[in-house]
Amino acid sequence: MASEHDILARLPEAPAPEPDAREAAIATALERFEEKNFPRGQGNAHDLRLTQQTASANSPSRRSSLMPRARQLIAASLVVLMAGSATWLYVNETSLVPTSNQIVFETSDKSRQDQIGATQANVSPPPVVQSPSPQSPLPQGGLSQAPGQGPLSQAQSGQGYAPFAPSQDFRPPPPANRAEGGTNKPKAESRTGQTSEPNIVMRDRLAQPVAPAARVAPAEQFAGGRIAPAPEQPGTPGEPVGRDKFPSATENAFKIVREAPVSTFSIDVDTASYSFTRASLNRSVLPQPAAVRVEELINYFPYAYPAPASASEPFHTTVAVFPSPWSEGRKIVQIGIKGYAVQPATRPRANLVFLIDTSGSMNAPNRLPLVKQSLALLVDQLEAKDRVAIVTYAGHAGTALEPTAASEKAKILGVIERLDAHGSTAGAEGIRQAYKLAEQNFDPDGVNRVILATDGDFNVGITDKNELKGFIERQRGKGIFLSILGFGMGNYNDALMQALAQNGNGAAAYIDTLNEARKVLVDEATSTLIPIAKDVKIQAEFNPATVAEYRLIGYETRLLNRDDFNNDKVDAGDVGSGQTVTALYEIVPVGGPRVVGDLRYSQPSGAAGTTAPAAAANEYAFVKIRYKLPKSDVSTLISTPVDRASEHPRFEEAPTEARFATSVAAFGEILRGGRYTGSFTYDDVLRIASAARGDDQFGYRNEFIQLVRSAKTASAMRALRP
Repeated sequence: MASEHDILARLPEAPAPEPDAREAAIATALERFEEKNFPRGQGNAHDLRLTQQTASANSPSRRSSLMPRARQLIAASLVVLMAGSATWLYVNETSLVPTSNQIVFETSDKSRQDQIGATQANVSPPPVVQSPSPQSPLPQGGLSQAPGQGPLSQAQSGQGYAPFAPSQDFRPPPPANRAEGGTNKPKAESRTGQTSEPNIVMRDRLAQPVAPAARVAPAEQFAGGRIAPAPEQPGTPGEPVGRDKFPSATENAFKIVREAPVSTFSIDVDTASYSFTRASLNRSVLPQPAAVRVEELINYFPYAYPAPASASEPFHTTVAVFPSPWSEGRKIVQIGIKGYAVQPATRPRANLVFLIDTSGSMNAPNRLPLVKQSLALLVDQLEAKDRVAIVTYAGHAGTALEPTAASEKAKILGVIERLDAHGSTAGAEGIRQAYKLAEQNFDPDGVNRVILATDGDFNVGITDKNELKGFIERQRGKGIFLSILGFGMGNYNDALMQALAQNGNGAAAYIDTLNEARKVLVDEATSTLIPIAKDVKIQAEFNPATVAEYRLIGYETRLLNRDDFNNDKVDAGDVGSGQTVTALYEIVPVGGPRVVGDLRYSQPSGAAGTTAPAAAANEYAFVKIRYKLPKSDVSTLISTPVDRASEHPRFEEAPTEARFATSVAAFGEILRGGRYTGSFTYDDVLRIASAARGDDQFGYRNEFIQLVRSAKTASAMRALRP
């Protein structure tokens, strides 16, 4: 069998190619390519033609034109191929999601994002498709509309997109006119007030959002060909957590009457603890025990106690004794005080200085913006005879408004509205300047008061609490009082606010909502601003013949020594116009379930040598109240016995106000751990409070019932945590 080599050897020699064969083959191939891709009748006189219609296939003129035109075609093809490849790579690296008047990029590879940002000025954008008309349905996945006209884009809603705003450095080309009736659309006005081209969108796959797993936080954004940090949303910085500060005080324990028969404390009309507790529960979080001051929870509510007849004796005292609802055999002693209500027509002029914290820590919706709204409510309550000045402090302190008549409300409100938050917190310097301004415009016949609105986060200048207290005490002696409005959560310095308010003869309130601001500064404006008595102290002496033990519920931060009661140099709390104050004692009658056992060598009750007035067998205690009128430095004493005539044999028969106050006290005790309330539950609190709701003009008591339910839920959630 012949091999392949033998067969090839017998084949004839291949003929030599004709001189024009190669060019003729190329010409024929190009002619067929031309006829296929450039049919006759399409195009115009300027179309690039590879052949001459009148020249023959072998004519020298045609052959001379073929090679240059072929080179042009090959070069054009290479350019198109390279541009298409670059576009394909770009599209596969970047997803394009449009928003109103902007283009939004999302990149899963940060290094690729850096490359794009570094070369943005030198690289042309990929081909894009004109956006649909406004009537066309928008693709799902996050096209935003103009503000107020539709749902937010995913970039605006914080779902991981970073905005890219067209600028002079990078602007997509305008859509061209099209033969199918298309025209250039009018330019739309951008957020900066300049005109820009209509939205550019990528349809189909590019318009769909990237899966959440592939998204990255919008930490960077393109701007003018550079990568810049994305700006924070105004007014929405993350609040600090766990930096709140509260006074540390041990819960009052039972005391043996034979050893310590006298209990002395300063009254307290602050309500900050209740509002802070409410703010925590509204977040489904139980407040920390130190944040719960039971007396402030109780005194948050007005009580329908009988009112005094005149301002000369500004208090009327109400007492009641009834069984404890959480411990059988014990009793509750209620002491209620009602202050004289000053009539609006006779109230004195007010010389007010608003001291407003404008530091960076106040940059949150529940801080400086709420301060502005709150003070605006107060300004609206003032009369033409009142005067207002404004001092602000951040890194430095300064006067924002000199003393101005309250009749110029527009001017005052304008200054308040223009405030913004930034910098550190030179609170002590702000306090100094505010008092200086109040002293310069002191009204001897009016009320001179500094109203401090802050979160208490002082971090510049004098930050020591004792130094600040000393300064405020000296100003109090000059007749200038201090009230505190607290704001914010997470770094709220309640301990400092309480100390300043107590030493400044003022009250401390915590503003967590606009409704709370309305309560403090509108509904209770006269009691907030106008004091009817100062340095008010209470002293209860318990009768060892009828009472074995007692404990004061709350007031841990207001306790005084026994000898402080008669000392007019010792400062105590103030009471405002029409305010009520309630104090509760839990007592163990003689023969009842004792908490503290007798000592071996102690003298039992009723033993020889003890003396008591004849009426002592009918009394549980004797209550004394000492106070000063606002312009006096000498105190006045009033007293009331707590006897069996005030006793109610069953809890359900006790006065409505007393039963509701007891339910609030039980709620606070449970939040603090329930050391003395035993097995008493939130459901028991709800049962008592619902039955003793009474007259609830402003809905405060109904809100309390809802808070108890919130505490039940928050407590259950805490129990479910690992």
